[in-house]
Amino acid sequence: MTSEPEQQLGVGTQDAFQRLWTPHRMAYIQGENKPTGPGADDGCPFCSIPAKSDEDGLIIRRGEHVYAVLNLYPYTGGHLMTVPYRHVADYTDLTADETAELAELTKQAMTALRTASGAHGFNIGMNQGTVAGAGIAAHLHQHIVPRWGGDTNFMPVVGHTKVLPQLLADTRAMLAEAWPTA
Repeated sequence: MTSEPEQQLGVGTQDAFQRLWTPHRMAYIQGENKPTGPGADDGCPFCSIPAKSDEDGLIIRRGEHVYAVLNLYPYTGGHLMTVPYRHVADYTDLTADETAELAELTKQAMTALRTASGAHGFNIGMNQGTVAGAGIAAHLHQHIVPRWGGDTNFMPVVGHTKVLPQLLADTRAMLAEAWPTA
C-alpha cells in the first residue's frame, strides 16, 4: 500500500518528499550549551557535567582524572567522548596521569561499544582549537565514534540529518552495563 505525501500548507511548495523534522538539532545550531568564554566558570558544559548524576549527565564511566560521556549531539549512535575533569584546552597540557587515563578510557569505550553494539570500527580523535573544528575548544575532549559497515546513508549527505536509532538515555544505560570492569 502506498501513501500519498501529506499536504503541508503554508510551508512551501508541495512536493513528493516526506519531512523528517529534527527540532532538537536547533539547540546545537544556535549554540545552546556552548561556553560564553574560555574559562571553566564561563559555562563550560564539560566542567558542569561531572556534578550531575550519571544518568542526567549521560556519564558512562568516571575515572580519577577523566570521565566518559555520551555526546549530546552525536554523529552516530554510541558516539561518546573521554574528557579530563580539569579544564584544559590543549593535549600537551595534560599531565602524564591524565594522558594515561584518557587512553585507557578510550580503550575501554571501544570494548564497551563492540560488546554493546557490535561496532565494526571507530573514528577516534580530538579537534584542537576552534579553527580545527572544536565545538568547545576551551576544554579538551576526545571523540570515540563507532562505525558499522554500510552505516553511511543518504540522510547526512542529502538531508544534512543524522538518524539515530536509540534515545541517549538508553544508549548510556546499554554502554554502562557493557563497560569492562578493568
